[in-house]
Amino acid sequence: MVDGVPMSGLVARAADPRAVIVAVHGGATSSTYFDCPGHPELSLLRTAAERGFTTIALDRPGYGASALYADEMADPNRRTALAYGAIDRILADDSRGAGLFLFAHSAGCELALRMTVDERGGDVVGVELAGTGLRYHPAALEIIKDATVTSRPSGLRDLLWQPTDLYPAEVLTGSLSAPGVAYESEVTANWARRDFPELASRVGVPVEFSVAEHEAVWESDTAAIDAVAALFTTAPAVRVNRVPGSGHNLSVGHTAGEYHARVLSFVTDCLTDGADVAATKVEAG
Repeated sequence: MVDGVPMSGLVARAADPRAVIVAVHGGATSSTYFDCPGHPELSLLRTAAERGFTTIALDRPGYGASALYADEMADPNRRTALAYGAIDRILADDSRGAGLFLFAHSAGCELALRMTVDERGGDVVGVELAGTGLRYHPAALEIIKDATVTSRPSGLRDLLWQPTDLYPAEVLTGSLSAPGVAYESEVTANWARRDFPELASRVGVPVEFSVAEHEAVWESDTAAIDAVAALFTTAPAVRVNRVPGSGHNLSVGHTAGEYHARVLSFVTDCLTDGADVAATKVEAG
């Protein structure tokens, strides 16, 4: 319970953690996204814990146990406070190692960046962003503009899950699906135009921006990626991580193990090299 709201998630603890990874899922899914059903080898939670990182996959405010309170989540400051409150309750007196690393996908990038720049984010050592951008693919925009909490337009599933051969069969059955939340409509409307640039400009820790080879939602050519990297004007480093053989949902595809290994390597760099993780920008993959 955090400020009267039940919060939930999945936790994999390391005995003597090097750091704590906080994973934030995207829209219309849940914390299960980071523990790929039927494929423990693709699970961020399990892999990170084995490598010495306590990992918390939060159900974002309005999801999981807090779904009944979704109508109270319009204020982004409240969502940020609930997330930090949940982390504090989960960890209690457990060691945080070197601090927190924020790992976010798609719509979860909004909460992760707010947490990074929040006054409670003083022990954040780095951030991973994936499945987001500044410009929608034109075809994607035509589909997304008609999406609501209660209506998923024809073509949305294909947009998010094609090519299907990039994913295990278990994740294509809808087992990861969860109802969307009303406040996400406003988040989506303001993200690329206003909130992403404003929040990114205030990030003061190393950033990794991962891009799926077959990203179909966001434009991901060189110019589009450079535009995202350029937003982080106060970050000591921005690393671009292109992930071959992957689709939008990086953490549940066949290449999720490789993807997670790359991110964990970046986390290690943040812990060992600090601001020297890269001079300005490193292109990887």
